[in-house]
Order: sequence, then structure tokens, then C-alpha cells
Amino acid sequence: MPSLPNCPKCNSEYTYEDGNLLVCPECAHEWTLESETEQSEVEKVYKDSNGNVLVDGDSITVIKDLKVKGSSAVVKKGTKVKDIRLVDGDHDIDCKIDGIGAMQLKTEFVKKL
Repeated sequence: MPSLPNCPKCNSEYTYEDGNLLVCPECAHEWTLESETEQSEVEKVYKDSNGNVLVDGDSITVIKDLKVKGSSAVVKKGTKVKDIRLVDGDHDIDCKIDGIGAMQLKTEFVKKL
């Protein structure tokens, strides 16, 4: 009988098979062996509006006027942003914009400097 891998979430050794899923009884995490290998091999690549690859610390320019939610402020086209941080989620970029503060932007509205 092949040994089952430890839980990727809590590292518990008490995992068991349930159909094609592996289940951890301690934290209730469910996964498949295929998804575990896919996640380790695939890393998300962030690209700007022109297809250039973005990395943490890059400088970008906003290519479109963007309304700031919950405020009357607008991030104008051509605004330069330094030292971005890439994150997973609905918006891909965390940054600070002078005069506005902390913002989250989508990569489709920026270009790399």
C-alpha cells in the first residue's frame, strides 16, 4: 500500500483517500495529487497592458483615468507609481500613489516604465 503525503495545509500525517480526493481529518483540507503537483510547478505571471512581465519593485505608469472607489479623487492617466507589490486576488498590484495613498490596481490598466 503506497504511503499518502502529509497534508499541505497543516502537515498532518493522518491523511486518507476519499474517492479521488485526499482528506486531512485534522484541518478538513481536501486536495488531489494532481493539484498538488500543478500548484508547485505553476507560478502566476503578471503582465502589463503591453505584455511586459511585472515583478515586485517595478515602476509603472497608469494608462487610463481611474476613479477611486468611495472618493471623488481620480488617478490620472500618466501617473507614475514606484515600488509596486504583486498580490493574488481581484486586483494584482498593491502600491502607494502620491496624494491618494494606498491603492490596489489591475495590471490591465498599467504599463511598465
